[in-house]
Amino acid sequence: MTHAPNGSTTPAGWYPDPSFPQQMRWWDGFQWTPHLAPASQQFMPLQRVLISNQTPVLNPFIWALVLLPLVSLLLVLTWQPEFRTITTRQGVTTLDPMSMYTPGYFLLQASGLVVYGVSVLMAYLDYRRLARSGVVRPFHWAWCFLSPAVYVIGRTVIVRKVAPGRGMGPVWGLIGMVVLSLIVAGFKMANMMQSLYSQFGYSINA
Repeated sequence: MTHAPNGSTTPAGWYPDPSFPQQMRWWDGFQWTPHLAPASQQFMPLQRVLISNQTPVLNPFIWALVLLPLVSLLLVLTWQPEFRTITTRQGVTTLDPMSMYTPGYFLLQASGLVVYGVSVLMAYLDYRRLARSGVVRPFHWAWCFLSPAVYVIGRTVIVRKVAPGRGMGPVWGLIGMVVLSLIVAGFKMANMMQSLYSQFGYSINA
């Protein structure tokens, strides 16, 4: 059963099972799935149907999306800015603001763009996986363009509606990544301030 119920452009939804019209079968927009429901049940356009406990709501795509920021965090820890001082025309010695723009800095910025792009791709693949699993109208992947966190939270809300008691893992992972990011940022900032003071504190204040 791989043909669309009414053509190749039929949207995802519940349709009479081609092999047994007395029951409904979920069409994910690409192919028929194993998910069945009684034909007597009325399916409204906006209705969400519970999925079975055996249907997985987590997959490698959503976990990759949640854990991708680790790449940037690792690069932050390895980035070592080379601070220098300059003397102005007035004879004042101050920190050169251009000294922080090292190759490592630009690598860090580029990694952020790559992580963002891969996150959108993972959201799209996760969205398709949920649709194929029988989730009616999963949280749309395009919200990830706004922020991966928005997609993770919205996805969890929808998953909790169709699979009560399940699907909270990505949100907890997101919270963990935020906490870890704050710790890394605080550590890096403290390290940079200490480096500035030890290298240029006395000369700048002189």
